[in-house]
This record gives sequence, C-alpha cells and structure tokens, in this order.
Amino acid sequence: MTSPVLKHSYTVPCATAFRDAVESMAIRRHVNVGDLARSILLVVPTASVATQPDPGEPAADDRETVVLKSGPAEGRPWRRKPRLQVRMPPGHDIPFIRKALSLALAMDKGDLAVKISDGREQPPPPPPPAPAPPPPPPPSPTAHAHANQLSEINDELERLRAIVSVLAFEPLAEGVRNREEALHVLGFPPSAAPDTRMLRAKFRMLATIHHPDSNYGNHQRMSQLNQAMELLRRSAA
Repeated sequence: MTSPVLKHSYTVPCATAFRDAVESMAIRRHVNVGDLARSILLVVPTASVATQPDPGEPAADDRETVVLKSGPAEGRPWRRKPRLQVRMPPGHDIPFIRKALSLALAMDKGDLAVKISDGREQPPPPPPPAPAPPPPPPPSPTAHAHANQLSEINDELERLRAIVSVLAFEPLAEGVRNREEALHVLGFPPSAAPDTRMLRAKFRMLATIHHPDSNYGNHQRMSQLNQAMELLRRSAA
C-alpha cells in the first residue's frame, strides 16, 4: 500500500487577469488549479519550467476586495492582492508555481506544445562547425604610416612632460620672502644677477607652463612666480 502524498496549500499572488484565466481554464478542464500545475511538472522538466519568465505579482493598483469571515474584523471589507490557492506537494516556491501555471495557459492557447518522441531514438548529429573566419588583411601602408606618426607624437608628449617636470619648482611653504627665493622660483642660482630682459624672458617661459589655464598649470606656482617678479623689480628699483 502506497503512503499518501502530503500536500501543501500555497497562496500565489498574481495579476487579476492571470488569476481569472487560470481559474477559467481549470473549470473548463474539470480540474482544480493544483492539477494544472502538477500536470505541467509531469511532462515538462523542472529545469525547463524554471527558465520560463515569471508572470510576476500584481501591480500596485491591482487589488481585490473581500469580506473577512472571522476574527475581530469579521464582516469588514479588505483590499488585498489577487491570488490563487494551489494545493501541491511541499517544496516549491511561489514564482515556480506561477511559471508552471503560465506554461499551462500557453499550452491551452496553442502557443506552446509538448513534443512526444521515442526515448530510444538517437539524437540528430550536431551541425558541422562553422568555417574559420578569413585572416585579417595586412595593414595598409597608410595605416602603418599613421601608427608611426602616432608613436612619434606620443614620444614627443613624453619628452615635453619630462621638460615640464624639470622646470616645475616645489612651491615655497611661506611664499617668496627674499631675493634668493625669488631667483630660485625663476630658475636662477642664488648668486645670479640677471638683467630685466633675462628676468622677463624666464618669467614668460615659466608662466606659459604654470599658468592655471594651461594643461600643466598650477595656481600656487603661478602665484609665486608673480611674487618673485614683483620682489626682484622692487629690489632693482
């Protein structure tokens, strides 16, 4: 004697249209909703059911009104999500049951069908492998020339970055306070005595690099360049 299969009652929230379609199908087939879901599991592998899209829960504005039949609020109306009561063996999750019922509806409409075949038949041979893609064409002389030009541009950029790093000075923590510091900021040794023409030329060159609007600009360095020039002008006056 076989032991009875235990069944669990699942509450499956779903859209009103989905619920009505499933219940209508069950009435036409003279079965209950649980029978529909179980019939799918008999003929469709569990893994295939799991890959089906889940019809999902009802939208926020999709609700049904029921009258409570027991408890302190007996007789009062209550708005809740539309749902299906499905009796099945325990161990299934709600999205899986919705997917199984969705497959039952698709089969009932003729959108899907189950193919019955002899399990002893050999599967058809796999298709032949796709032909290998043709090798890429050799690079054209123009492309090679462009690649060389780009490489030269990159080398020049690296050289300019190295020059900028050499010309860049570390900003003085307390600003430019004396002549020696002013000469240091402008790139002269402390004992140098550059004339006005040399000072202006050096200032213009460094300002081109350190001006905040340039690619390598630095506001603090530019500010100290101006301080250095102003101090040297005053000392020369």
